Amino acid sequence: MNKIFTFVLLIGISSVSNAQSWPSRPLRYIVPFPPGAFNDTLARTLSAELPKALGQPVIVENRPGGNTIPATEFAAKSAPDGYTLYGAALPFSVIQSLYKTSFDVTKDFAPLTLAGITPNLLVANPGAPVSSVKELIAYAKANPGKLNYASTGNGTSNHLSFELFKAMTQTDVTHIPYKGSAPAVTDLIAGQVQVMFDNTPNVLPHVRAGKLKALAVSTKARTKLAPEVPSVDEAGVPGYDVSVWFGVLTVAGTPREIVSRLNSEMVKILTSAEVKDRFGKVGVEVVAGTPEHFSGFLRSEVERWAKVVREAKIKAD
Repeated sequence: MNKIFTFVLLIGISSVSNAQSWPSRPLRYIVPFPPGAFNDTLARTLSAELPKALGQPVIVENRPGGNTIPATEFAAKSAPDGYTLYGAALPFSVIQSLYKTSFDVTKDFAPLTLAGITPNLLVANPGAPVSSVKELIAYAKANPGKLNYASTGNGTSNHLSFELFKAMTQTDVTHIPYKGSAPAVTDLIAGQVQVMFDNTPNVLPHVRAGKLKALAVSTKARTKLAPEVPSVDEAGVPGYDVSVWFGVLTVAGTPREIVSRLNSEMVKILTSAEVKDRFGKVGVEVVAGTPEHFSGFLRSEVERWAKVVREAKIKAD
C-alpha cells in the first residue's frame, strides 16, 4: 500500500512540476480548415497575442480536408501536455453523428474556451433565379435537383444548415462540397453553384460589393451587420435556427493548471476592446468563458445535432 501511495504521489509531483515549467517550447494550433475563413482568423489572432504572455511562439498548422477528421484525429492523438491547441467549430459537434472515428469528441478533448458565435448567411449568385427564401423554395420545388448549393465539406455548418433547410422545406437541391470557404465562394461568385449558407464573415463583404445577394440569416434574430436581411425563420421556414460557433480545445488529460492558464490568457485576448471590435465588424460576437461553460455547451451541441441528423435523415455524402 505504501508503494502504491508513493507511486501516486510521485506522479502528482511530476505533473505539477511539468505544469510549472510549461511552456518550454513552441505550441502548435491545429486548424482543420484552409486559410481564409474565420477559423483561421481566430487562430492567427490568438497565435499573435499568446506568445506575449506565454513566452513561446504559437505556430498555426492548417490541415484541411477529409471532412476535418484527419486534423481532428491528429489533435486527439497528440500528447496531453498543453502544446497542442485545436480550433473547433460547429462541425466538431456533429462528427460522431455522421462518421465512425478512432476518437470521441466528448472524451478525447479538453475544452479551453468558447470564442465566438455568428449566423450563417444564405447567399446566392446575382444571376440565380431567386432573390428570397420563398422564391428559393418555390424554384427548388418546381425544378428538383436543378439548383446546386456549395458547402465547405460534409458535416460542416453550411452543409448541415442547407440539409436542415431542405428537410424543413421538402426541397431537392444538389450538394457540391468544397475543401474550404474560399474556393466555394469563388465558384459561387462565378456562377458554378447558385446558393450557399456560409459564415457571415466569409460572405458579407461580397454581398456589400454586389458580388452576391443575401437571402436570409440562419439564426432567429437578425444580425446587426445586415439588419435588412431577414432570418430564415421569418422569411418562410418557421422554427429554423442555426448558430455557428468557434472555440479552442486541447487534449484530454492536459494538467488542470495548464488548462486554466490557457483559458485565462485566451479570455484576456478575446475580450479586449480591440479584438471584440475587430471580430464584431465581421459579424462574430465574442463569448469567451470558462472551460466548464464550454464543456457544457459542447455536450448540448453534440446532443442537439445528433437529434437533427437523425430526424432530418442527414447523411455524409
